Amino acid sequence: MKTASLLLLLPCASPFAFSPPPLRTSSSLPAVAVFFGTSTGNTEDVASLICAAYGCAGPFPIDEHEGSLADDFSKYDGLIVGTPTWNTGADSERSGTAWDELYYGEMGKLELGGKHVAVFGLGDSEGYAANYADASGELFEVFEKRGAVMFGGTDADGSYVHTASKAQRGGRFVGLMCDQMNQEELSEGRVDKWVKELKAKGFGEGGEAPAGEAAPAAAEPAAEKPAAAKPAPAPAAAAAGGGRIKGWTAYRSDEKRSTMYVNPENGREAYYVQDK
Repeated sequence: MKTASLLLLLPCASPFAFSPPPLRTSSSLPAVAVFFGTSTGNTEDVASLICAAYGCAGPFPIDEHEGSLADDFSKYDGLIVGTPTWNTGADSERSGTAWDELYYGEMGKLELGGKHVAVFGLGDSEGYAANYADASGELFEVFEKRGAVMFGGTDADGSYVHTASKAQRGGRFVGLMCDQMNQEELSEGRVDKWVKELKAKGFGEGGEAPAGEAAPAAAEPAAEKPAAAKPAPAPAAAAAGGGRIKGWTAYRSDEKRSTMYVNPENGREAYYVQDK
């Protein structure tokens, strides 16, 4: 009888009650994620610095999310998006990465009303001083037109050596700008300061952008607007040396007297050829 009584009590005894493991919900995911495009890996390096400083998800190469942007972006309350600049001076598609295809294709169908977005960008402030980080301005405008709430404007202070940028509105950039080619030693400090400001302003926590953010005014024009970069012919010496350059997309810098060649198949391999 004692055994029977014990068995009858077991299902009701709270110390032995079965509790299923908690389900992983969207609220348990990081609130912010970093997505980036890159040609040489420099933008990925800065994206990694941002993720480390913020403690957010990513960084995610944007070309690996083509076809699923709506679902992937919806997982997060805040998006930090970044791009390099290659087609300097062009009116559109200035990144030279998968962003260019997405801007006027898949992204044209996205509804991002209320989504917090902050932009970061890379450029060569010495080699392309009149078009520094131009592509970041386009990245900002595309997300803003989809209804996103834009954060992350920064002062174009004296540490920058450029003369003009399509990512600049008056004395402010539309986001965080870095130069891994000439000012790599400044990137970590710029990232840390930017991340602290984003957190202080409630980025990724809902609500409107705080006062002082970059306004959607027209970009300041460059003193001299060069033509968009065009593929350059492969140097004869390189073609004779195994054809490493043939078929790669070339970006010419008259200021640096060199050409950068990017592998069009993956957009991540690149090398420079200096004028003789």
